[in-house]
Amino acid sequence: MGKHLDSGELLDLLLHAPDDLLQEKLEYVHPADILQLIHDEEADPRELLSRLSEEQIADIIDEEEEEDKYELLKLFPSIRQEQIVDEMSSDELADLIGSIENEGEAKALLDKMSQENREDVGQLLSYDPDTAGGIMATEFITIYDNKTVQSTLKYLREIADEVENAYSLYVTDRQDHLRGTLDLKDIVTSSLETPIMEVMNPHVLSVPVEMDQEEVIALFDKYSAVELPVVNGDNQIVGIITVDDAMDVMREEATEDIHYMGGVAGEEKVDGSLGESLKSRLPWLLVNLLTAFLASSVVGLFQETIGKVVLLATIMPIVTGMGGNAGTQSMTLIVRGIALGELDRDNALRVFAKECGVGVFTGLVIGVIVAVASALVGGNPVLGLVTGCAMLLNMAVATATGYAVPVVLKKLHVDPALASAVFVTTATDVMGFFFFLGLATLFLPLLL
Repeated sequence: MGKHLDSGELLDLLLHAPDDLLQEKLEYVHPADILQLIHDEEADPRELLSRLSEEQIADIIDEEEEEDKYELLKLFPSIRQEQIVDEMSSDELADLIGSIENEGEAKALLDKMSQENREDVGQLLSYDPDTAGGIMATEFITIYDNKTVQSTLKYLREIADEVENAYSLYVTDRQDHLRGTLDLKDIVTSSLETPIMEVMNPHVLSVPVEMDQEEVIALFDKYSAVELPVVNGDNQIVGIITVDDAMDVMREEATEDIHYMGGVAGEEKVDGSLGESLKSRLPWLLVNLLTAFLASSVVGLFQETIGKVVLLATIMPIVTGMGGNAGTQSMTLIVRGIALGELDRDNALRVFAKECGVGVFTGLVIGVIVAVASALVGGNPVLGLVTGCAMLLNMAVATATGYAVPVVLKKLHVDPALASAVFVTTATDVMGFFFFLGLATLFLPLLL
């Protein structure tokens, strides 16, 4: 990246440096640093950005959070907005349009784009945003399969100013069917008369346009790819996904999963409004309330037992709490395994057996400790036996549930991170109370 400027130096550069020095220094400044300066400083963003080129401003807008991209663009007059959007790639423009809630403003921005950009954005917006088509860009370099190295080099020189990045060149026939890929290294090390077909790699890893974005991320991770072509049903290349786009999706998916596992909507932000937070959290709290009533109803079945042995009310939260912890551990591992593609049909049974084994052995260890403590506190070894057995059973059920719930939800096409926690917690609470109070009722004469 080059020399790094601290915020004070960057601020002084943007506000006071001569134009020639400004452009020279900005070659070493990442757009994210300028965006951070805009967020941190009290200076007018218009003043900070006024001397930057349209291309530089477009790069800064691309770094901004999705919901704030358009707010940054609106800082500029209409004519300059047209120039800025003309410097943005198709996927960046699609993200920008998608972030605008007002249909009139979205249409006005579309009208500022060139005909080619409008068509590209319209194509991208027609795809599901969570698929390969929804995250791809339509800017890529194709070379016809009847070309030579010499004609290819000539073509690349002609379009050099139009190309931002070129990780790979894609070889196609006249109907845009993907035939192979070309590395620049292979071109520059081959003789000028060499046909492209002889130096290209015909074994192309591509993704269908309808592939889910999580599967796309898994391919990037598996093959350490920096770019993947996207093809339609006829194997025609329609776009590319670069590693930076994949990383953005990975971050969004991870954030969404963390929110869901905490019972919060994936789109809620730390600095969001009160209404947005209530809309995000209240539904899940109501669901949890219903499950709490279910667990409470199980306790109600054993009121007579609790009334005779009051100490049971002190111990039973330990049984359910430890079961909940064990279930959460298993659930977290399985949800992550599903997301990363680590859990499949080949190892599903083995993983399930392992989780059950973990539940049994951890339940045995924790059960023995709790049994001894309960027997000492209650002065009754039978109480210790009841507590230990209930702990063993509940932790075994908890780990099995922690495995089963995400797997079942995935088969039902429900995001496992979205609802797993509710079902796992409910199961461990209900079964924990049932095992503990049921055993206590069974051995009640020995506990009195």
